[in-house]
Amino acid sequence: MRRWNKLAIIAGGGELPHKLALSCQNRGDDFVVLRLQGFADNTLARFPGKECNIAEIGKLIRLMKNSGCDALVMAGVVHRPDFSSLRPDWRGAALAPKVIAAARKGDGALLDVLVETFEAEGFLVVGAEEVSGDLFAAAGAVGSILPNDMAREDMRKASALVRALGPFDVGQGAVVRNGFVLAIEAAEGTDKMLRRCANLPPDLRGFDPGETPEPRGVLLKRPKPGQEMRVDLPTIGVETVRLVHECQLAGIALAADAALIVDRELVAEEADRRGIFVYGYQDHEL
Repeated sequence: MRRWNKLAIIAGGGELPHKLALSCQNRGDDFVVLRLQGFADNTLARFPGKECNIAEIGKLIRLMKNSGCDALVMAGVVHRPDFSSLRPDWRGAALAPKVIAAARKGDGALLDVLVETFEAEGFLVVGAEEVSGDLFAAAGAVGSILPNDMAREDMRKASALVRALGPFDVGQGAVVRNGFVLAIEAAEGTDKMLRRCANLPPDLRGFDPGETPEPRGVLLKRPKPGQEMRVDLPTIGVETVRLVHECQLAGIALAADAALIVDRELVAEEADRRGIFVYGYQDHEL
């Protein structure tokens, strides 16, 4: 049962905000989309709502209250801004010292400040999976391909790596091939990390001299230990599958019930077509 009357979708980039807006629209829910300028896709303008600067915290709060919203979800990609170039409103300016201090610790700490601010204004902050119930990565394969034993070893190492880096508020993903760490997700995000992997020379991608390249290795995504689970859960979509294929990896591993898949059927079709696995793993398997 829904826990709110009217929802505000604070929208960054990527496919997720559009998915949430469509879910609300198809159910006939009352909602608005507050598009973050410079991040949100222009197609979101078809839904009711307004555009806001990321530093206009007071305007965001005022728009949500004036629209009758009692809950919000933060969804989509928002790259860390250049704080010196921002033009905050009065509320954003008052919050700036706390935001900048949190930002020095990492994106997780920064998001915690925003969640705390919105909750203090009386809003219910919900996760994307509560808005659209088909987003969670379930345990098992998405599509028809399963990881082999070599891939599972890479999954084990990648998962341990992300877990160990959690106290440093680093990213949620890692790429491992035959036990060799190709990349750790940092401030650039998953897509740019994968493009960086695709441009590595063959020897740095773990290919032996003279070896005919074949898909091996995994992209693994899991929440950081202690992460606020209502915002910024690990997320993949069709584009992630394409980039993993471009990197000549064998597949994608996601923490079951703790990561999101946008357009699950399309992801399964694309993964099968590319010959790679997408797999929701449980910790006891690793």
